[in-house]
Amino acid sequence: MSLWLTPAAKETNRNTNQEQSSGVLRSNKHNGTGAEGGASGCRAAIMMPPKLQLLAVVAFAVAMLFLENQIQKLEESRSKLERAIARHEVREIEQRHTMDGPRQEAALDEEEDMVIIYNRVPKTASTSFTNIAYDLCAKNKYHVLHINTTKNNPVMSLQDQVRFVKNITSWKEMKPGFYHGHVSYLDFAKFGVKKKPIYINVIRDPIERLVSYYYFLRFGDDYRPGLRRRKQGDKKTFDECVAEGGSDCAPEKLWLQIPFFCGHSSECWNVGSRWAMDQAKYNLINEYFLVGVTEELEDFIMLLEAALPRFFRGATELYRTGKKSHLRKTTEKKLPTKQTIAKLQQSDIWKMENEFYEFALEQFQFIRAHAVREKDGDLYILAQNFFYEKIYPKSN
Repeated sequence: MSLWLTPAAKETNRNTNQEQSSGVLRSNKHNGTGAEGGASGCRAAIMMPPKLQLLAVVAFAVAMLFLENQIQKLEESRSKLERAIARHEVREIEQRHTMDGPRQEAALDEEEDMVIIYNRVPKTASTSFTNIAYDLCAKNKYHVLHINTTKNNPVMSLQDQVRFVKNITSWKEMKPGFYHGHVSYLDFAKFGVKKKPIYINVIRDPIERLVSYYYFLRFGDDYRPGLRRRKQGDKKTFDECVAEGGSDCAPEKLWLQIPFFCGHSSECWNVGSRWAMDQAKYNLINEYFLVGVTEELEDFIMLLEAALPRFFRGATELYRTGKKSHLRKTTEKKLPTKQTIAKLQQSDIWKMENEFYEFALEQFQFIRAHAVREKDGDLYILAQNFFYEKIYPKSN
């Protein structure tokens, strides 16, 4: 409803409105609530004390860590689910293959057809290790055979090489078999054999091996203490032998582990041959399943048990607790002096044998590092660390 005002009343009303507007503006400027005052008030509201700012940053960081943790848990759950699905698919395939009798029998025959050759280097704890194979053969159901060559000659004649290869590959009654003896490496491939045996070996620090062999020839060991040795009666110490330049302790006697791994080529037995050492390294990497060192024999046995349980199941515990684990100890052995060791280390032959030993040690420790973990001073074999997935075609 509109009101009719006289001209005088309209003028009076206009003056009143202007005064009210002016009063509001003055009030806004005074109170700081105008456009400028509002902006300043917002800035004042944003400013926080330093302690509150620090608390806000910490709270934000904790929230981010919590979120990252939750994301990681989700990723782990997803990974477990994928593994479970993959294992289920593998089991389904295995169940389907179980229906195929001949294929399953072929897989079993493959394991039962296995042959291991341990061409043991003298005085490297080979008897201690071999005794474990003998103790386990009945329980694990395999055969152990000693390769006894005439006068412990590590090089076979060509005709004996042929006989040996034929025996190893065709003697079904002795499979699975574990063969051991002081025989240099023999390449089965050049005889036309399709399936080669598995080679393993153990080597030792070259000077320690020579010292042990020196006293072994004079005093024997506690394995067969009554057996008369070739140098029995010779009381000369290893230090005295080196000082006098004797033949039994000459640097040439160090040349043994390289030719054992090099093989049956003439150059392998040429003392100080660089070619022989290179060939020995090649064979160690490409032809040997595993080569351990005497100083870490228990770890070598542990790895074999994990990788070849068909033969070595129970070997680690037997080595730790069995009476034959450290059975063979050379009698009357005296450690050489630093002067004796230093004199032998001047030889190029020692340098090559030691280079080969260090090469083998590095390779063994590399394999061990990827197979075991240490916890509380003990080594533990790692569980399977791979699985299969995305298997096609899918089963119905």
